[in-house]
Amino acid sequence: MKKNYFFRYVVVLTTIITLLACKKAKNPTPELTISASSLTFTSDGGSQDITITSNSDWNVNGPSSWLQLSATSGKSGSTVIHVTTLSPNATGATRSDILSINSTSGEEKILTVTQAPTIFPTYNTSPIAPDATGMGSTATQLAANITMGYNIYNTLEATGGETAWGNPVITQSLIDVIKQSGFNAIRLPCDWHNGHLVPNTTTEQIDPAWLARVKQVVQYCANDNMYVMLNIHWDGGWLDCTATGAKQDSINARQKALWEQIATTMRGFDEHLMFASANEPNATDGPTSATLMHYHQTFINAVRSTGGKNTYRTLIIQAPSTSIDLANQYLNNPAKMPVDPTPNKMMIEFHYYTPPTFCILSADASWGKEAYFWGANFHTTNPLFLDRNATFAEEHYADSIFNTVKVNFASKGIPLIMGEFGTAYHADKLKGYPADSLLSVNSVMHFLGYITKKAKANGTLPFVWATDAINRQNNTIGNQRTLDSLKKGAGL
Repeated sequence: MKKNYFFRYVVVLTTIITLLACKKAKNPTPELTISASSLTFTSDGGSQDITITSNSDWNVNGPSSWLQLSATSGKSGSTVIHVTTLSPNATGATRSDILSINSTSGEEKILTVTQAPTIFPTYNTSPIAPDATGMGSTATQLAANITMGYNIYNTLEATGGETAWGNPVITQSLIDVIKQSGFNAIRLPCDWHNGHLVPNTTTEQIDPAWLARVKQVVQYCANDNMYVMLNIHWDGGWLDCTATGAKQDSINARQKALWEQIATTMRGFDEHLMFASANEPNATDGPTSATLMHYHQTFINAVRSTGGKNTYRTLIIQAPSTSIDLANQYLNNPAKMPVDPTPNKMMIEFHYYTPPTFCILSADASWGKEAYFWGANFHTTNPLFLDRNATFAEEHYADSIFNTVKVNFASKGIPLIMGEFGTAYHADKLKGYPADSLLSVNSVMHFLGYITKKAKANGTLPFVWATDAINRQNNTIGNQRTLDSLKKGAGL
């Protein structure tokens, strides 16, 4: 009997152990891990491995068509997965995929896979050793040599070609008369991407003939010992500071590709040639200004990477919206500025059309009435035109705002370029009122002279925009009085 009881005890104990073991097997503690939560691929792509460890079955949701996984499901244990990109990324933007790895025990892990874009090939194919010959001036020293500047406007930046906007081609004769008139610096607004790429390509290659033409114009200026500011102008508006996410990648790539080509082509010119990153970028607040600084950083890196004299060339970055007020607001902290590996070679550009009712409007607009008169001593007393006197941003404002950029930048070794300024013509609205017509003309002359003087006095270099001082059609002096007003302001 005792033997039978012992046998029954063993059977019951074995059954209990078996049941407990089965219960444990049916309800394991969830365990799902992956060896990496993200993978990053270069634009060319390739293959990387991750390890998935689980104590239950698992599967992967996805992936996208540009990715391939060596396995998308598995059993309990450890499994090595080969993650492979199927092609170079030619989309124009960073692409990414979020993969969800799920186990039958209810756990989930996320794997993020990104691939940088291949938009354009590198054009820095022949960098050379740094060459300091003829490049010895700091930005401040170079600025001290510039008296006043002239924009060759609506020409190299004209959509449709150099003469598309009504101006003749630039010649050595034009540069000669500009120099003889008292200007010793020229701003060359230039279009590169919009209409000047090699046809039928998506490589952002600039037409070699256009590069050669712009280089020829720069040489005209060099022949007269002129300083030159060469930029990428509006160019179709692709430099968009409101861009977010992946679009910034394609903009940066275009900025890099264009400047590598421009800088390499112009590398042999000495410090008389300066490069300017953009024209009037649409940054208006903190986030868009930060985006703009990324584009400027790409510009600096691209130019410096080509070597030679470009290692030491003075570079010009634009304030947000090329605004003097936004420069003071967003660039007065060095931490917010792009980093240049070459010290003391940077300038900041702003444009000055203030007040816009006087400087820009040639007819009334929804946001303001055209002002015909500017300056404390140049207001009309004619009751018919009292509302045409400028009511803000006259001499007091100019005194104050130019002093702020001197304090914030010029005094710290960062000269400023007033890359554009000027006024509209208003006297034609005053026919039949000769005294007011003359007063309007006088106020324009006063504005040009006063703003030039204030700029120069505060470390800012004035480059007048669409002035009638030069007659572009026959390469002669146009309006002598305009020219004299500018020269007087510049102390010439």
